Amino acid sequence: MGYQKQGFIWISGLLFLNTLVFSTADVHYYDFFLQESQFTKLCSTKNILTVNGSFPGPEIRVSRGDTVYVNVHNQGNSAVSIKWEGVQESIDGSNDFIQPGRNFTHEIKLGNEIGTLWWHATSAWASTTVHGAFVISPAANEDYPFPKPDSDKTIILGEWFKQELTEANQTIAPGQADAYTINGSPGNTYGCSNDTTFDCQVNYGGLYLVRVINAVNQTMVFSIAYHSFTVVGQNGAYSRRSFTNSITLAPAQVIDLLLCPNQNLGHYDITARPSSDTTHTTLGILRYTTTTTTPQSS
Repeated sequence: MGYQKQGFIWISGLLFLNTLVFSTADVHYYDFFLQESQFTKLCSTKNILTVNGSFPGPEIRVSRGDTVYVNVHNQGNSAVSIKWEGVQESIDGSNDFIQPGRNFTHEIKLGNEIGTLWWHATSAWASTTVHGAFVISPAANEDYPFPKPDSDKTIILGEWFKQELTEANQTIAPGQADAYTINGSPGNTYGCSNDTTFDCQVNYGGLYLVRVINAVNQTMVFSIAYHSFTVVGQNGAYSRRSFTNSITLAPAQVIDLLLCPNQNLGHYDITARPSSDTTHTTLGILRYTTTTTTPQSS
């Protein structure tokens, strides 16, 4: 009898919490314009399919329990479908291809998803440039189940192909990328002095929630020199905390990390590489800008 009572209290508390969350839910509207845009990387310029002219695409940022409407306008040359990776609720039209010159509004009803998800084109070729983050913060009346971060950073691991990603290539999957990217930047390891390098600025002693998304179709290893992480979430849900110096992400996987920059002031390499290739690495920079606490001398 006591167990039944405790179970009733637990379920009642859970229902009460969900009622509080959904009673404060908001509605958000986004416009995605699929269009051809010119980008220069690896010392050459080509057209790629983008959303709103950016690579990676725009970030969706909402709260738990919200409803999101995304009106996708296809101004490209071929039909495209968008997948909302990890969203539990079914989405009207998510399996439909939007023909050139047409648009479709996706309705996304969030439930218990929390942390970080992502969206991408369903075509293996289009998804290499058409993808972005889907950030879900706690609702107004919710707290983090870990120390509240001072700020958050989104990092998307991507890839770059020198060849044209044309409609003729849609029937086969891409092979080995010519470069890997961190938030669209290949860094300076590929022999092209004009390539940009991802620069992540942090304060000494701050606490950052780092959202790492693997948009590459192979397993990737991510690390920051001389820094460790606390894993707090995966694929749109909180997870049991674990501690590590690097993380390995399967294709399409998302991992949320806590990072406390506590090294000597300066800048440190951010690295991302395929797990099967230790020589094919892209670099970014973690740069200390100011101090909130005086670092201890070693």
